[in-house]
Amino acid sequence: MSTYALDAVFSPKSVALVGASPRERSLGRLVLRQLLDGGFPGPVGVVNARYPEIDGVRTVRRMQELDFTPDLVLIAVPPKDVAKVAGHAADCGARAVAVLTRGMGAGPGSYNAALEAVTRPRGLRVVGPNCLGVVAPHSKLFASFAASRPLAGDLALVSQSGAVSAAVLEWAHSRSIGFSAAISLGDSVDVDFADMLDWFAIDRHTRAILLYIEQVRDARKFLSAARAAARAKPVVVVKPGRHAPLASAPRTHAAALAPPDHVYDSAFRRAGMLRVHALDELFAAAETLSHLVTLPGNRLAVLTNGLGTGMLALDRLVDAGGTPARLSAQTMETLDAGLQRGWSRRNPVDLLGDADGPRYAQALEALLADGDTDAVLAIHVPTVLSPPLDTARAVADALRAGKGRSRRKPTLAVWMGGDGEATRMLGEAGVPTYATEAEAVRGFMYLARHRQAQIALRETPPSLPDDFNVDVDAARALVREALDAGREWLDPVEVARLFAAYDIPIAASVVAADAAAAAQAARPLLDAGHPVAVKVFSPDIPHKSDVDGVRLNLVSAQAVREAAGEILARAAQLRPGARLDGVTVQPMILRPKARELICGIADDPVFGPVVVFGRGGVAVEIIDDKALALPPLDLRLAHELIGRTRVSRILKAYRDVPAADERAVALLLVKLAQLAADLPEVSEVDINPLLADREGVIAVDARVSIAPSRRLHRGRGHPRFAVLPYPREWERTITRADGKEAFVRPVRPEDEAMFRAFFDKVSQDDLRLRFFQAVKDFSHEFIARLTQLDYARQMALAAIDPDSGEMLGAVRLVSDANYDRGEYGIMVRSDLKGAGLGWQLMQVMIELAGWLGLNTIEGQVLRENTTMLSMCRNLGFNVAPDPDDMTVMLVTLPVKKPPV
Repeated sequence: MSTYALDAVFSPKSVALVGASPRERSLGRLVLRQLLDGGFPGPVGVVNARYPEIDGVRTVRRMQELDFTPDLVLIAVPPKDVAKVAGHAADCGARAVAVLTRGMGAGPGSYNAALEAVTRPRGLRVVGPNCLGVVAPHSKLFASFAASRPLAGDLALVSQSGAVSAAVLEWAHSRSIGFSAAISLGDSVDVDFADMLDWFAIDRHTRAILLYIEQVRDARKFLSAARAAARAKPVVVVKPGRHAPLASAPRTHAAALAPPDHVYDSAFRRAGMLRVHALDELFAAAETLSHLVTLPGNRLAVLTNGLGTGMLALDRLVDAGGTPARLSAQTMETLDAGLQRGWSRRNPVDLLGDADGPRYAQALEALLADGDTDAVLAIHVPTVLSPPLDTARAVADALRAGKGRSRRKPTLAVWMGGDGEATRMLGEAGVPTYATEAEAVRGFMYLARHRQAQIALRETPPSLPDDFNVDVDAARALVREALDAGREWLDPVEVARLFAAYDIPIAASVVAADAAAAAQAARPLLDAGHPVAVKVFSPDIPHKSDVDGVRLNLVSAQAVREAAGEILARAAQLRPGARLDGVTVQPMILRPKARELICGIADDPVFGPVVVFGRGGVAVEIIDDKALALPPLDLRLAHELIGRTRVSRILKAYRDVPAADERAVALLLVKLAQLAADLPEVSEVDINPLLADREGVIAVDARVSIAPSRRLHRGRGHPRFAVLPYPREWERTITRADGKEAFVRPVRPEDEAMFRAFFDKVSQDDLRLRFFQAVKDFSHEFIARLTQLDYARQMALAAIDPDSGEMLGAVRLVSDANYDRGEYGIMVRSDLKGAGLGWQLMQVMIELAGWLGLNTIEGQVLRENTTMLSMCRNLGFNVAPDPDDMTVMLVTLPVKKPPV
């Protein structure tokens, strides 16, 4: 339901409380006290059948006796009564309830199940149960039993834990940090993290969102909301359980390298969220984000009156991946002219121990004006000659005076000695302050990482090669045949056929049932002068080295026969219950300068398929050099995945070793992601080792497990992908009115060049009709917003000339968070008007809206755009004037649902 009725949670017109009593430690009484003392402006009703009044507030016996309709009902009654009270709230016309009661249980027959059964059919939104409550300072709503009432601010806090919410609010209260809202979700029977992300992404009071997450239930909904929110404002998340044990033993190396917390980490990264690892880091991020908005880069200058503290700060900066700013020649001249002799003449800028306020202010102004500096960290160590309060006042005054010139460059501060008044003064000037230089650098790096995440969300990947072709039909038939046979693993020959369908190079394998068959299979290779490898073949032995099940560099049939016999005997001895299907015989792949890598697909119970990359070999899990990414992947994401590992460094050239073909590695990762998209029945893929050198890549050993596909995510599209892959089902060929064909397909991230060429053939007048203003500069950011789609809420379809590859037109549909209404936009090349392309694209878009489950399509059309208005009328749209803008017409169309 997403944002439906959430205004009743954060800005209710009236509130009712059920469960208060006169007892001093009554949960309901504590919440009532907070509500009243917080100054909630609307009516507050208390329902209690035993007491006529509580804390001076007259009570009623039943909710129906209230003389107003409550928007929000707070419930603090025993678990057995919660569902009944929620039903009464719905009867009275309430739109939302917040359930503070805990111990509601889970699953069929639980009190939570009863609550869902009452509220969900009636559209009553539920926060909790087992929640701390809701705080919305801008609405003066303090419906919570937290100890403090936070100030109004622009940080939104969403926590799964009430205790964490209370801790963050207490910390913020002591630092005078304000919140737009704070909410704990508890059991989340209805309102969840995705709903909150959707709400705060468009909330005008919220500038940054802080999340404490223990688990995600609906991964696709969460990621779609998170990606949309992260494009609009910073989203910071902390999640516990980084070292929780695995629920079951992994079956492959790839699975062992993808524990659940690492998958969460890759999901947060994919969504553009900033992850921190502890509450103190969340606090530091809150301190930074509550004062600073943007960061132009990651070059930091340090200003200090103690050289040692400045050097420690720069050490921390380099360790964290930041860059010490280099002072420009102009800045050096300015500082030389204004500072006394003896200053450090480098970064850190040491003003010496007697630096006073004017000296700090002068140096700060010079650093903020330096084009080679992106931010400044001011560190002050109190001395007799450098009083902290006077210095802080001078810094704050300098920042206010230069607000127009240097507002985009953040200033951070460490005022040692704990002068509260100095900290307050700097905070009022928009400067976050920290207790130590390490905390300050960490705060700066939060900004830098957020900036990098935003850039990554807008980047356009390189195009895939023209010969990126796969034989999906052959791959599906192969997997279906193996499943029909009741098998969980593909045999080596089937793995080779599957990889051939995706053009993934792999060493040829022959399966031999016994030692004699192995010798016979090896003979052609040996006769050609190729040594061979023999490996145990068993679906029950995932790691061959566990049973000493590999022999390499065998050069005779006798050696092969002996090796196969020893392998089978040892495997039977060490794993008596394992199925032994024989051995595989492979030619030795001799590439002496190749690097051993691992690539694969792991299966996560929450997020589904995960692509794994890292250092390969026998000791892969001990080395633990890996990185994960959620599919689908493009080449940019694949290169970024590679770059997050240590092994990426030795893919470059060093000494007498030529550089490996990193693009071939990246392309293989993209192919694996595509394989997972095409074949939901493939649950795990393990390629270890993958050899990579300047000649390309080749898989030496690979395992593929299969299972009937099970749907992890609700809604349309791939049943197991948390991020929707490219929706190939919307590819089609249409015939224009002039008899020519056009290929219609969903827009892809690499379509930027195609869009840019398209806009060159659209007249300025047509651009104005589409965008409601003149558009002359199509920046990378502008086009990235049109091509970077998540396919869950945004879909764009491009019509392409099959001969020239030129784009002829495009239609776009953007769904709201509730999947109720979708806003469309359409544009056709100016020289193709009258060819009927716009009409056909509109019809495809209407079909798409039905497929997505939308109820209404809507759009805004300039009144002068008579061609579009006429087409809308002919398609059945209702056309009416916009009451807020008489130059605009509103067009709406009810959507017919397709047959299921």
